[in-house]
Amino acid sequence: MNMTIRHDSITSVAQLVPLIKAAHEIGVENLMRNDKKEDIYKWMSDLLARLRYSFLTKKEKGMVRMYLHLYSGYTKSHVDTLIGRYKRTGRILRAPRTQNSFEKVYTREDIALLAHVANTYNHQNGKALKEVCYEMYHTFGDVRFERLQGISVSHIYNLKKTQTYKNKVVEYTKTKPTKTDIGERKKPYPQGKPGFLRVDSVHQGDLDKQKGVYHINLVDEVTQYEVVVCVEGISEYFLAPALEEALLSFPFRIINFHSDNGSEYINKTVAKLLQKLFISQTKSRVRKSNDNGLVEGKNAAVVRKVMGRMHIPKQYAEAINDFYREHLNPFVCLHRFCAFPEEELLPNGKIVKRYREYKTPVQKLLSLPNCEQYLQDGITKESLLEEARAHTHLEAAEKLQKARATLFKSFRN
Repeated sequence: MNMTIRHDSITSVAQLVPLIKAAHEIGVENLMRNDKKEDIYKWMSDLLARLRYSFLTKKEKGMVRMYLHLYSGYTKSHVDTLIGRYKRTGRILRAPRTQNSFEKVYTREDIALLAHVANTYNHQNGKALKEVCYEMYHTFGDVRFERLQGISVSHIYNLKKTQTYKNKVVEYTKTKPTKTDIGERKKPYPQGKPGFLRVDSVHQGDLDKQKGVYHINLVDEVTQYEVVVCVEGISEYFLAPALEEALLSFPFRIINFHSDNGSEYINKTVAKLLQKLFISQTKSRVRKSNDNGLVEGKNAAVVRKVMGRMHIPKQYAEAINDFYREHLNPFVCLHRFCAFPEEELLPNGKIVKRYREYKTPVQKLLSLPNCEQYLQDGITKESLLEEARAHTHLEAAEKLQKARATLFKSFRN
Protein backbone atom coordinates (compact mmCIF):
# COMPACT_ATOMS: atom_id res chain seq x y z
CA MET A 1 0.00 0.00 0.00
CA ASN A 2 1.35 3.43 -0.99
CA MET A 3 0.66 6.42 1.25
CA THR A 4 0.79 10.03 0.12
CA ILE A 5 0.72 12.87 2.64
CA ARG A 6 0.52 16.52 1.64
CA HIS A 7 3.03 18.02 4.05
CA ASP A 8 2.72 21.45 2.42
CA SER A 9 -0.82 21.83 3.80
CA ILE A 10 0.38 21.79 7.42
CA THR A 11 0.29 25.27 8.96
CA SER A 12 -0.01 24.53 12.73
CA VAL A 13 1.41 22.18 15.33
CA ALA A 14 -2.08 20.85 16.08
CA GLN A 15 -2.20 19.24 12.63
CA LEU A 16 0.90 17.22 13.50
CA VAL A 17 -0.70 15.38 16.45
CA PRO A 18 -2.90 12.89 14.49
CA LEU A 19 -0.06 12.25 12.04
CA ILE A 20 2.31 11.40 14.88
CA LYS A 21 -0.28 9.06 16.47
CA ALA A 22 -0.91 7.35 13.11
CA ALA A 23 2.81 6.83 12.62
CA HIS A 24 3.07 5.17 16.04
CA GLU A 25 -0.03 2.99 15.52
CA ILE A 26 0.66 1.65 12.01
CA GLY A 27 4.45 1.69 12.27
CA VAL A 28 5.16 4.23 9.57
CA GLU A 29 8.90 4.58 8.98
CA ASN A 30 10.69 6.86 6.58
CA LEU A 31 8.01 7.67 4.07
CA MET A 32 10.56 9.81 2.27
CA ARG A 33 13.26 7.15 1.90
CA ASN A 34 13.22 7.42 -1.92
CA ASP A 35 13.53 11.20 -1.95
CA LYS A 36 16.81 13.02 -2.52
CA LYS A 37 18.51 14.55 0.47
CA GLU A 38 18.10 18.04 -0.98
CA ASP A 39 14.32 17.51 -1.30
CA ILE A 40 14.02 16.32 2.31
CA TYR A 41 16.02 19.29 3.56
CA LYS A 42 13.80 21.67 1.56
CA TRP A 43 10.66 20.07 2.98
CA MET A 44 12.00 20.43 6.52
CA SER A 45 13.02 24.05 5.94
CA ASP A 46 9.59 24.94 4.52
CA LEU A 47 7.77 23.26 7.41
CA LEU A 48 9.87 25.00 10.08
CA ALA A 49 9.30 28.32 8.34
CA ARG A 50 5.51 27.85 8.08
CA LEU A 51 5.25 26.83 11.74
CA ARG A 52 7.55 29.73 12.81
CA TYR A 53 9.61 27.24 14.79
CA SER A 54 11.62 29.83 16.73
CA PHE A 55 8.43 31.21 18.34
CA LEU A 56 6.94 27.87 19.43
CA THR A 57 6.80 26.64 23.00
CA LYS A 58 9.10 23.92 24.26
CA LYS A 59 6.28 21.32 24.05
CA GLU A 60 5.40 22.35 20.52
CA LYS A 61 9.01 22.19 19.43
CA GLY A 62 9.12 18.65 20.81
CA MET A 63 6.12 17.71 18.67
CA VAL A 64 7.78 19.17 15.55
CA ARG A 65 10.99 17.25 16.28
CA MET A 66 9.04 14.01 16.73
CA TYR A 67 7.13 14.57 13.47
CA LEU A 68 10.31 15.25 11.52
CA HIS A 69 11.98 12.20 13.07
CA LEU A 70 9.13 9.85 12.14
CA TYR A 71 8.50 11.01 8.60
CA SER A 72 12.05 11.77 7.46
CA GLY A 73 13.56 8.58 8.81
CA TYR A 74 16.47 10.51 10.34
CA THR A 75 17.58 9.86 13.90
CA LYS A 76 16.57 12.28 16.63
CA SER A 77 20.11 13.58 16.96
CA HIS A 78 20.32 14.18 13.23
CA VAL A 79 17.02 16.08 13.30
CA ASP A 80 18.33 18.23 16.15
CA THR A 81 21.46 18.99 14.13
CA LEU A 82 19.42 20.04 11.11
CA ILE A 83 17.11 22.24 13.21
CA GLY A 84 20.16 23.89 14.74
CA ARG A 85 21.45 24.59 11.24
CA TYR A 86 18.07 26.13 10.36
CA LYS A 87 18.13 28.38 13.42
CA ARG A 88 21.59 29.70 12.46
CA THR A 89 21.05 30.25 8.75
CA GLY A 90 17.28 30.29 8.22
CA ARG A 91 17.39 27.21 5.98
CA ILE A 92 18.76 23.69 5.87
CA LEU A 93 21.47 22.97 3.31
CA ARG A 94 23.86 20.09 2.90
CA ALA A 95 27.00 20.57 4.96
CA PRO A 96 30.15 21.20 2.90
CA ARG A 97 32.42 18.21 2.33
CA THR A 98 35.04 17.96 5.06
CA GLN A 99 36.75 14.76 3.99
CA ASN A 100 40.36 15.27 2.97
CA SER A 101 40.89 15.02 -0.75
CA PHE A 102 44.02 15.34 -2.83
CA GLU A 103 44.27 17.56 -5.85
CA LYS A 104 44.71 15.69 -9.10
CA VAL A 105 48.16 16.48 -10.42
CA TYR A 106 48.26 14.26 -13.51
CA THR A 107 45.56 14.61 -16.15
CA ARG A 108 44.27 11.97 -18.54
CA GLU A 109 46.53 13.46 -21.19
CA ASP A 110 49.54 12.98 -18.87
CA ILE A 111 48.61 9.35 -18.23
CA ALA A 112 48.11 8.74 -21.95
CA LEU A 113 51.53 10.32 -22.64
CA LEU A 114 53.13 8.10 -19.98
CA ALA A 115 51.51 5.05 -21.62
CA HIS A 116 52.90 6.18 -24.99
CA VAL A 117 56.40 6.49 -23.52
CA ALA A 118 56.10 3.04 -21.92
CA ASN A 119 54.90 1.48 -25.17
CA THR A 120 57.65 3.02 -27.28
CA TYR A 121 60.27 1.99 -24.69
CA ASN A 122 58.91 -1.58 -24.56
CA HIS A 123 57.78 -1.13 -20.95
CA GLN A 124 61.07 -0.51 -19.18
CA ASN A 125 61.03 -0.19 -15.41
CA GLY A 126 59.64 2.88 -13.67
CA LYS A 127 63.01 4.46 -12.89
CA ALA A 128 64.04 4.43 -16.56
CA LEU A 129 60.68 5.91 -17.63
CA LYS A 130 61.05 8.64 -15.00
CA GLU A 131 64.44 9.60 -16.47
CA VAL A 132 62.93 9.80 -19.98
CA CYS A 133 60.18 12.15 -18.77
CA TYR A 134 62.69 14.29 -16.88
CA GLU A 135 65.05 14.71 -19.81
CA MET A 136 62.26 15.25 -22.35
CA TYR A 137 61.30 18.35 -20.37
CA HIS A 138 64.63 19.66 -19.07
CA THR A 139 66.95 18.70 -21.95
CA PHE A 140 64.66 18.86 -24.97
CA GLY A 141 62.10 21.39 -23.70
CA ASP A 142 59.00 19.30 -24.48
CA VAL A 143 56.24 21.11 -22.56
CA ARG A 144 54.01 18.04 -22.65
CA PHE A 145 56.21 16.61 -19.89
CA GLU A 146 55.90 19.64 -17.58
CA ARG A 147 54.06 17.63 -14.91
CA LEU A 148 55.52 14.20 -15.67
CA GLN A 149 59.10 15.48 -15.33
CA GLY A 150 58.73 15.48 -11.54
CA ILE A 151 56.79 12.24 -11.12
CA SER A 152 58.04 9.68 -8.62
CA VAL A 153 58.83 6.09 -9.57
CA SER A 154 56.19 4.71 -7.20
CA HIS A 155 53.49 6.95 -8.66
CA ILE A 156 54.32 5.74 -12.17
CA TYR A 157 53.20 2.31 -11.02
CA ASN A 158 50.07 3.87 -9.48
CA LEU A 159 49.16 5.45 -12.81
CA LYS A 160 49.77 2.14 -14.57
CA LYS A 161 46.79 0.76 -12.64
CA THR A 162 44.38 3.37 -14.00
CA GLN A 163 41.90 2.54 -16.74
CA THR A 164 43.21 5.38 -18.90
CA TYR A 165 46.68 3.80 -18.89
CA LYS A 166 45.34 0.30 -19.52
CA ASN A 167 43.29 1.52 -22.49
CA LYS A 168 46.35 3.06 -24.10
CA VAL A 169 48.64 0.39 -23.31
CA VAL A 170 56.84 -14.44 -28.14
CA GLU A 171 62.07 -21.38 -28.39
CA TYR A 172 65.63 -21.19 -27.22
CA THR A 173 68.46 -23.28 -28.63
CA LYS A 174 71.20 -24.14 -26.18
CA THR A 175 74.76 -23.34 -27.13
CA LYS A 176 76.82 -26.45 -27.84
CA PRO A 177 79.83 -26.81 -25.53
CA THR A 178 83.29 -27.24 -26.97
CA LYS A 179 86.71 -28.10 -25.59
CA THR A 180 89.51 -25.85 -26.77
CA ASP A 181 92.46 -23.86 -25.47
CA ILE A 182 91.30 -20.69 -27.23
CA GLY A 183 90.47 -17.90 -24.82
CA GLU A 184 91.45 -17.58 -21.18
CA ARG A 185 88.86 -18.88 -18.73
CA LYS A 186 88.39 -15.97 -16.32
CA LYS A 187 86.11 -13.10 -15.45
CA PRO A 188 87.29 -9.75 -16.88
CA TYR A 189 87.83 -6.81 -14.54
CA PRO A 190 87.55 -3.54 -16.49
CA GLN A 191 88.34 -1.30 -13.47
CA GLY A 192 86.06 1.45 -14.74
CA LYS A 193 87.40 1.46 -18.31
CA PRO A 194 85.12 1.00 -21.32
CA GLY A 195 86.03 -1.57 -23.97
CA PHE A 196 85.34 -4.82 -22.07
CA LEU A 197 82.60 -6.52 -24.07
CA ARG A 198 80.23 -9.29 -23.02
CA VAL A 199 78.99 -11.24 -26.05
CA ASP A 200 76.18 -13.74 -26.58
CA SER A 201 73.96 -15.05 -29.38
CA VAL A 202 70.18 -15.30 -29.48
CA HIS A 203 68.44 -17.80 -31.76
CA GLN A 204 65.09 -16.85 -33.30
CA GLY A 205 63.73 -20.39 -33.18
CA ASP A 206 63.18 -23.29 -35.58
CA LEU A 207 60.11 -24.08 -37.68
CA ASP A 208 59.63 -27.29 -39.69
CA LYS A 209 63.33 -28.07 -39.24
CA GLN A 210 64.23 -24.70 -40.76
CA LYS A 211 66.63 -22.56 -38.73
CA GLY A 212 65.74 -18.99 -37.93
CA VAL A 213 68.06 -16.01 -37.82
CA TYR A 214 70.65 -15.45 -35.09
CA HIS A 215 71.19 -12.20 -33.21
CA ILE A 216 74.69 -11.40 -31.94
CA ASN A 217 74.57 -9.09 -28.93
CA LEU A 218 77.66 -7.20 -27.73
CA VAL A 219 77.44 -5.12 -24.53
CA ASP A 220 80.16 -3.04 -22.89
CA GLU A 221 80.38 -3.86 -19.18
CA VAL A 222 81.09 -0.35 -17.89
CA THR A 223 78.92 1.89 -20.09
CA GLN A 224 76.36 -0.74 -21.27
CA TYR A 225 76.96 0.53 -24.80
CA GLU A 226 75.30 -2.12 -26.95
CA VAL A 227 75.55 -3.24 -30.57
CA VAL A 228 73.34 -5.98 -32.03
CA VAL A 229 73.87 -7.63 -35.42
CA CYS A 230 71.86 -10.29 -37.22
CA VAL A 231 73.23 -13.23 -39.22
CA GLU A 232 71.76 -16.16 -41.15
CA GLY A 233 73.76 -18.68 -39.15
CA ILE A 234 76.50 -18.87 -36.56
CA SER A 235 79.05 -20.55 -38.78
CA GLU A 236 82.37 -18.81 -39.30
CA TYR A 237 81.29 -17.73 -42.79
CA PHE A 238 78.51 -15.49 -41.43
CA LEU A 239 79.88 -14.67 -38.00
CA ALA A 240 83.34 -13.27 -38.78
CA PRO A 241 82.26 -10.29 -40.96
CA ALA A 242 79.32 -9.52 -38.63
CA LEU A 243 81.59 -9.46 -35.57
CA GLU A 244 84.13 -7.24 -37.31
CA GLU A 245 81.39 -4.77 -38.25
CA ALA A 246 80.05 -4.78 -34.69
CA LEU A 247 83.44 -4.29 -33.05
CA LEU A 248 84.19 -1.31 -35.27
CA SER A 249 80.80 0.25 -34.44
CA PHE A 250 81.76 1.11 -30.87
CA PRO A 251 82.95 4.70 -30.35
CA PHE A 252 85.74 3.55 -28.01
CA ARG A 253 88.59 1.09 -28.41
CA ILE A 254 87.82 -2.53 -27.58
CA ILE A 255 90.15 -4.17 -25.05
CA ASN A 256 88.50 -7.48 -24.16
CA PHE A 257 86.02 -9.89 -25.79
CA HIS A 258 84.24 -12.16 -23.31
CA SER A 259 81.76 -14.90 -24.24
CA ASP A 260 80.42 -18.19 -22.98
CA ASN A 261 81.99 -21.45 -24.17
CA GLY A 262 79.93 -21.75 -27.36
CA SER A 263 81.83 -22.93 -30.43
CA GLU A 264 80.58 -19.95 -32.46
CA TYR A 265 83.03 -17.75 -30.51
CA ILE A 266 85.66 -20.18 -29.32
CA ASN A 267 87.21 -21.01 -32.70
CA LYS A 268 90.27 -20.11 -34.72
CA THR A 269 88.47 -17.69 -37.05
CA VAL A 270 87.19 -15.47 -34.21
CA ALA A 271 90.54 -15.77 -32.40
CA LYS A 272 92.37 -14.62 -35.54
CA LEU A 273 89.97 -11.67 -35.97
CA LEU A 274 90.47 -10.56 -32.36
CA GLN A 275 94.24 -10.87 -32.66
CA LYS A 276 94.15 -8.68 -35.77
CA LEU A 277 92.28 -6.01 -33.80
CA PHE A 278 94.55 -6.43 -30.73
CA ILE A 279 91.64 -7.58 -28.53
CA SER A 280 92.14 -10.13 -25.76
CA GLN A 281 89.68 -13.03 -25.50
CA THR A 282 88.24 -14.61 -22.37
CA LYS A 283 85.45 -17.10 -21.71
CA SER A 284 83.15 -17.88 -18.81
CA ARG A 285 84.26 -20.05 -15.91
CA VAL A 286 82.68 -23.37 -14.96
CA ARG A 287 79.71 -23.04 -12.56
CA LYS A 288 79.92 -19.24 -12.69
CA SER A 289 76.69 -18.48 -14.52
CA ASN A 290 76.88 -14.76 -13.75
CA ASP A 291 80.12 -14.27 -15.69
CA ASN A 292 78.07 -13.42 -18.77
CA GLY A 293 74.96 -12.26 -16.90
CA LEU A 294 74.99 -8.68 -18.23
CA VAL A 295 74.55 -9.59 -21.89
CA GLU A 296 72.05 -12.35 -21.07
CA GLY A 297 69.93 -9.77 -19.28
CA LYS A 298 70.16 -7.51 -22.32
CA ASN A 299 69.07 -10.41 -24.54
CA ALA A 300 65.76 -10.43 -22.69
CA ALA A 301 65.37 -6.69 -22.09
CA VAL A 302 66.33 -5.54 -25.58
CA VAL A 303 66.50 -8.26 -28.24
CA ARG A 304 63.54 -10.35 -27.13
CA LYS A 305 61.38 -7.30 -26.40
CA VAL A 306 61.98 -5.93 -29.88
CA MET A 307 62.08 -9.12 -31.96
CA GLY A 308 59.87 -11.40 -29.87
CA ARG A 309 60.18 -15.19 -29.91
CA MET A 310 58.45 -16.17 -33.14
CA HIS A 311 60.34 -17.93 -35.91
CA ILE A 312 61.91 -15.55 -38.45
CA PRO A 313 63.36 -17.23 -41.57
CA LYS A 314 67.04 -16.65 -42.20
CA GLN A 315 66.45 -14.85 -45.52
CA TYR A 316 65.40 -11.79 -43.49
CA ALA A 317 68.76 -11.50 -41.70
CA GLU A 318 69.99 -8.67 -43.93
CA ALA A 319 66.80 -6.61 -43.44
CA ILE A 320 66.98 -7.12 -39.68
CA ASN A 321 70.64 -6.13 -39.66
CA ASP A 322 69.79 -2.90 -41.50
CA PHE A 323 67.08 -2.23 -38.91
CA TYR A 324 69.61 -2.75 -36.11
CA ARG A 325 72.20 -0.52 -37.74
CA GLU A 326 69.83 2.35 -38.55
CA HIS A 327 67.39 2.29 -35.64
CA LEU A 328 67.87 -0.13 -32.74
CA ASN A 329 71.57 0.37 -32.00
CA PRO A 330 71.44 4.20 -32.05
CA PHE A 331 68.30 4.17 -29.89
CA VAL A 332 69.71 1.78 -27.30
CA CYS A 333 73.02 3.62 -26.99
CA LEU A 334 71.79 7.22 -27.18
CA HIS A 335 68.25 7.22 -25.77
CA ARG A 336 67.57 4.11 -23.64
CA PHE A 337 68.20 4.53 -19.91
CA CYS A 338 70.07 1.76 -18.09
CA ALA A 339 70.61 1.04 -14.40
CA PHE A 340 74.22 1.15 -13.20
CA PRO A 341 75.13 -0.68 -9.97
CA GLU A 342 76.95 0.75 -6.98
CA GLU A 343 78.76 -1.87 -4.89
CA GLU A 344 78.32 -1.56 -1.13
CA LEU A 345 80.43 -3.55 1.32
CA LEU A 346 78.43 -4.79 4.31
CA PRO A 347 79.96 -5.29 7.77
CA ASN A 348 79.83 -9.08 7.27
CA GLY A 349 82.06 -8.74 4.21
CA LYS A 350 79.30 -9.35 1.67
CA ILE A 351 79.08 -7.05 -1.37
CA VAL A 352 75.62 -5.80 -2.27
CA LYS A 353 74.78 -3.97 -5.47
CA ARG A 354 72.46 -0.95 -5.28
CA TYR A 355 70.87 0.47 -8.44
CA ARG A 356 70.40 4.20 -7.95
CA GLU A 357 72.01 5.64 -11.10
CA TYR A 358 70.12 5.67 -14.40
CA LYS A 359 71.77 7.01 -17.56
CA THR A 360 71.90 6.30 -21.25
CA PRO A 361 75.09 4.47 -22.34
CA VAL A 362 76.46 7.56 -24.07
CA GLN A 363 75.79 9.67 -20.95
CA LYS A 364 77.68 7.09 -18.88
CA LEU A 365 80.55 7.10 -21.35
CA LEU A 366 80.84 10.89 -21.34
CA SER A 367 80.66 10.97 -17.52
CA LEU A 368 83.86 8.90 -17.17
CA PRO A 369 86.93 10.88 -16.10
CA ASN A 370 89.02 11.86 -19.16
CA CYS A 371 86.69 9.93 -21.43
CA GLU A 372 88.47 11.28 -24.53
CA GLN A 373 91.38 8.89 -23.93
CA TYR A 374 89.11 5.89 -24.65
CA LEU A 375 87.50 7.19 -27.87
CA GLN A 376 88.28 5.93 -31.36
CA ASP A 377 90.16 8.20 -33.75
CA GLY A 378 87.82 10.76 -35.30
CA ILE A 379 85.25 10.56 -32.49
CA THR A 380 84.96 13.37 -29.92
CA LYS A 381 82.71 14.26 -27.00
CA GLU A 382 81.12 16.96 -29.10
CA SER A 383 80.30 14.59 -31.96
CA LEU A 384 78.71 12.11 -29.56
CA LEU A 385 76.65 14.85 -27.89
CA GLU A 386 75.55 16.18 -31.26
CA GLU A 387 74.44 12.71 -32.32
CA ALA A 388 72.56 12.21 -29.04
CA ARG A 389 70.77 15.56 -29.34
CA ALA A 390 69.77 15.06 -32.99
CA HIS A 391 66.47 13.58 -31.79
CA THR A 392 64.62 13.70 -28.50
CA HIS A 393 64.35 10.47 -26.53
CA LEU A 394 60.69 10.07 -27.41
CA GLU A 395 61.19 10.88 -31.10
CA ALA A 396 63.90 8.21 -31.31
CA ALA A 397 61.63 5.67 -29.59
CA GLU A 398 58.75 6.49 -31.94
CA LYS A 399 61.02 6.13 -34.99
CA LEU A 400 62.17 2.77 -33.66
CA GLN A 401 58.60 1.52 -33.25
CA LYS A 402 57.59 2.67 -36.74
CA ALA A 403 60.63 1.02 -38.30
CA ARG A 404 59.94 -2.16 -36.31
CA ALA A 405 56.34 -2.24 -37.56
CA THR A 406 57.53 -1.83 -41.16
CA LEU A 407 60.08 -4.62 -40.67
CA PHE A 408 57.53 -7.05 -39.26
CA LYS A 409 55.10 -6.28 -42.09
CA SER A 410 57.79 -7.33 -44.55
CA PHE A 411 57.94 -10.77 -42.85
CA ARG A 412 54.33 -11.43 -43.84
CA ASN A 413 54.76 -10.40 -47.47
